[in-house]
Amino acid sequence: MSESDTIPKILVQQYKKHGNSKVAMRKKDYGIWNEYTWADVYEHVVNIAHGLSSLGLGRNDKVCILGDNDPEWFWAELGAQCVGGVAIGIFIDCVPSEVKYFVEHSDSKFIFARDQEQVDKVLSIQEELPNLVKIIHWDPRGLWFYNEPRLMSIEELEETGKKHREDHPAFFEESVSKGKESDVAVLCYTSGTTGLPKGAMLSYRNMMALYEQISKVEKFNDGDTYLSYISPAWMTEQMLAFACGITVPFVINFPEKPETVQEDVRNVGPQLIFYGARLWENLAAVIQVRIIDTTPLKRICYNMALKIGYKKVNCLEENKEPGLGLRLLVFLSDFIVMRPLRDGVGLSRARSCFTAGAAISPDIMKLFHATGINLKNIYGSTEGGIMTWHRNGDVRPETVGPAMPGVELRISEEGEIQCKSDAVFEGYYKNPEATAKKIKDGYFCTEDAGYLDENNHLIYYDRIEDMVDLADGTKFSPQYVEIRLRFSVYIKDVITIVGKGKPFVICLITMDYDNVAKWAEARRIVFTTYADLSQKEPIRRLIGEEVVRVNRTLPEAARIKKYVVLHKEFDADEAEMTRTRKLKRSPIEEKYGDLIESMYGEEDSFRLESEVKYQDGKVGKISTVLAINRT
Repeated sequence: MSESDTIPKILVQQYKKHGNSKVAMRKKDYGIWNEYTWADVYEHVVNIAHGLSSLGLGRNDKVCILGDNDPEWFWAELGAQCVGGVAIGIFIDCVPSEVKYFVEHSDSKFIFARDQEQVDKVLSIQEELPNLVKIIHWDPRGLWFYNEPRLMSIEELEETGKKHREDHPAFFEESVSKGKESDVAVLCYTSGTTGLPKGAMLSYRNMMALYEQISKVEKFNDGDTYLSYISPAWMTEQMLAFACGITVPFVINFPEKPETVQEDVRNVGPQLIFYGARLWENLAAVIQVRIIDTTPLKRICYNMALKIGYKKVNCLEENKEPGLGLRLLVFLSDFIVMRPLRDGVGLSRARSCFTAGAAISPDIMKLFHATGINLKNIYGSTEGGIMTWHRNGDVRPETVGPAMPGVELRISEEGEIQCKSDAVFEGYYKNPEATAKKIKDGYFCTEDAGYLDENNHLIYYDRIEDMVDLADGTKFSPQYVEIRLRFSVYIKDVITIVGKGKPFVICLITMDYDNVAKWAEARRIVFTTYADLSQKEPIRRLIGEEVVRVNRTLPEAARIKKYVVLHKEFDADEAEMTRTRKLKRSPIEEKYGDLIESMYGEEDSFRLESEVKYQDGKVGKISTVLAINRT
């Protein structure tokens, strides 16, 4: 393993093996796909590594990266790692105070920032970051006339690197060869659902263990096309794009911008794709809305094809082989209906699709499999690595799959999911106390509740702290209800609540504005803003029908008795959700505490006063009357 125990060493091997003969990356820019061979990638990485070293980056020094998924992000991370540095990804929608926290807490000396917007965030806090040496940008638009001593472009960094390379020709390979599997490769910060984010130290040993585990359950081919869309600040992208993508290797494709992803996916036709749970929920809504909006004849064809697809899914769930008649119907419906549908969402060539980060409704899993999209659940965490993974032919929608090879999975007496493997992180950066709380008897304690079924598939419930007791004494998982409500094309987010000592369940809902607005326009319902539309009586009834639909599947004590359609979406900038789109339950319950209390009373409405922060820093107040609805 000494020659391939770090990602930089594997990068050098791929360069020597493929050079200019094979494409490593593609990036769409102005509608044109620009290709980078392994030789191109290697040259950029070498120059960046020399440049960073000449500016003072040493072994174990930290480098932050703030931007969209671009080749430059990968080159910056690999360049830092090649000289012994540690990479820290920052989500692009982080506000300056969050950026300051990550840079300051990680003791970073350099930060790569994509464009003017990201550079401005860093410049606004640079006086509070005395250890920051350089701010390096890779998109120069709007930055031509900035006169900041710490600011430089990635081209300038590479030019500096080339000069250093001429004077130290053996430096790069010597530096890469010094790398060890025990070295920390990245600091991946946790989502911060229960407090300030903690920096999980992931070593090359962890990364390569993840690759070894995944390669035993998933067939990857040299040259598989992969779309890099989720942020590399998330451990999952580090696992798929870096650990697997460079080792297999994949052809890694980068969309032009977030708004063009759907079109770019169609252009690429990836064999492998990963979306977070929320994106799959959005895609399921897109499919359902397209079926609703199409012509009556096409709608009949779609519905017939879906029924056939669901029959096939049910057979596989029951471990039955579909009969000859059903197989013929599946082939015909796939050729006539499902294949064009998959092509419309860019998944016509997708061999495997993955989801993780949050629970996803079994209804959504079944919908995708009925349409021929091989969606698999992954369960893991930043610290614990990948713990479970659905296998081909053994996808059970209500589970998150069986344990990965090399992963010891157990359920504690309290019902907590715990795991042990080589992929478990090395500890929290500068926080040994928190590390000690998470690792007990060699097992990583997830703080999640679940159990193993008779097929050794893991059933995931919820965070242990979020599990509550209902009026009849039974345990209740808010997430169980929430993911089923989000299956609706009209609901974007939902949080279910059981107030302490309260007799019933309530929920706060944010609507899917685009779909609800389209529904309202078709019925000539006049509205002005999101807030205005959310409180229209027909809209509240529409959402109420979705609540009643889910209530029918729940025991009496778990049924939602009252709900409110909120006047706005939940927002990460207001600390209502994490950057990976997980709701922060405690902050939401605290923020809407008065509303929640009134929902347990006799009121039919509640006047909500809230602050609004504008881009210029000014703070305003808005007042909204929210209807309290009963099911």
